Amino acid sequence: MKIAGADEAGRGPLVGSVVAAAVILDPNNPIEGLNDSKKLTEKKREKLFIEIQEKALAWAIAEASHEEIDEINILQASLLAMRRAVEALSIQPEHVLVDGNKVPQGLTMSCDAVVGGDAIHAEISAASILAKVTRDHQMVELDQQYPHFGFAKHKGYPTKAHFEAIAQHGVIDQHRRSYAPVKKALALLEQN
Repeated sequence: MKIAGADEAGRGPLVGSVVAAAVILDPNNPIEGLNDSKKLTEKKREKLFIEIQEKALAWAIAEASHEEIDEINILQASLLAMRRAVEALSIQPEHVLVDGNKVPQGLTMSCDAVVGGDAIHAEISAASILAKVTRDHQMVELDQQYPHFGFAKHKGYPTKAHFEAIAQHGVIDQHRRSYAPVKKALALLEQN
């Protein structure tokens, strides 16, 4: 049975898309060192990112934009991105394992949600690595456009440095306006 793992990266950040990936691993071509992407070093993730793309039977990366996040909320946007990733696979799986406690609506195959699945199932681990590395690369690109925000360093998460950059430089188009800290910053800007 072909099983795909699906996971997302970027629910917590204040900026950018939420990125999801889906992966069907090749049982005849194992990948050593797969784990929850958050438990791996950046260097190890980058190495595995390439290896997964070379060895997996199928893989796909998809996203939901910051506008979609603001429109339908981060949970629904995460599920939408995961559904898009699964649907984009060149081989359709018979079953999907999704990291978390909810499954995306609208998939045509059976699906299970697995809390902490990125540390349990290699397919989900692989998906978590593809999603995280892709999203981190997007933040490095955004950092080149807006170097004074420090996106390459904090990846858009709500850190002290990010809050200070918003206070000093305002909100950029890619900020998620439905997130409380961004809403608050916009309200302050309107007052001034």
